[in-house]
Amino acid sequence: MKIAQIETPALLLDLDAMESNIRRMQDLADNLGIGLRPHYKSHKCPWIARRQMEAGAVGITCAKLGEAEDLAGAGFKDVLIANQVVDAAKISRLARLALSCRLGVCVDDEENIAALERAAAEAGSSLYCLVEYEVGMKRCGAETKEEFLRLAKRVAESPHLVYDGIQAYAGNLAHMVDGAARRAASESVDARVEELVGYLKANGLPASTVSGCSTGTAAFKQGGVYTELQAGSYVCMDGAYGALDLGFRQALFVLSEIVSVKEDRIVADAGLKSFGTDQGLPRLTERGDGIARKGGNAGAVSGADVDMSEEHIRVSLPGHGYKIGDKVFFIPGHGCTTVNLYDHIRLFRGDEAAGQIDVVSRGKSR
Repeated sequence: MKIAQIETPALLLDLDAMESNIRRMQDLADNLGIGLRPHYKSHKCPWIARRQMEAGAVGITCAKLGEAEDLAGAGFKDVLIANQVVDAAKISRLARLALSCRLGVCVDDEENIAALERAAAEAGSSLYCLVEYEVGMKRCGAETKEEFLRLAKRVAESPHLVYDGIQAYAGNLAHMVDGAARRAASESVDARVEELVGYLKANGLPASTVSGCSTGTAAFKQGGVYTELQAGSYVCMDGAYGALDLGFRQALFVLSEIVSVKEDRIVADAGLKSFGTDQGLPRLTERGDGIARKGGNAGAVSGADVDMSEEHIRVSLPGHGYKIGDKVFFIPGHGCTTVNLYDHIRLFRGDEAAGQIDVVSRGKSR
């Protein structure tokens, strides 16, 4: 089947680009001597996570307990939930799930640590805890070294919890377009984390794991303090990361059909219900009908003015040359939230459809 035969709107994944991206990030991690624990929330597909593990990843990061349950159910044996789990019913599920895999979770509160210990004791399991350190996101985490040490001691004293180290994720740096400024900010975070690592070691609680980083900062970790990279978006990429020129290929697209044409614009059948727009609007690419236009390689059409409603996307493009029925590619502004809108991803190589995978963890926000 040709791409042009796929009904729209459809979420597409370029296998050649995905495989290139997986190799590139794994090579980066290997050269840095750092474990790669890619983030599942970027694609929510065990099929893709398995390819990342086959390439050399040490485990998988996810955002929610529901995602961790899907991963464990698919046979993954080393899973980190890079967030806190505080609801009593969820904590009970978490503790039971830890019987089937090495399950990590983040903590930043003593009462939560006590609740995790009680649930793990009842289930007869062990939970691996990363104490979260606040490094700039102003979200979760201990804000001082002293607070961190107190929490780490509480974990270490709990018979059914394993103190595994530090969660230090500076997601606020991920999309800084100025590469020099992003590097400087990343190095500043590293210095803070390195100071914490030394403090913990001096107080008898060395951190075996320091986990964090994003697609936008992974390359800055040469000789740094991190032992794991939690990068996720690199595997698919999107418009927001594309602006950073990181060397990864755009692999994720929304295929849409043109339903109306005017001299100065086109209208296609994918709207706000087909794209995650929280990090920018989608961009029309030079690919159409499954082949590259003008010799381009999925490069964004420059100067295209995009406007969206629920079911339509309008692109102002004088002299465009498109006709009704043409299939066109859009790069999502944010890949992670776009993926969560679809039940399936259609795979392709060149202009040939190459199968379909389920977005197993779509909507798993609990």
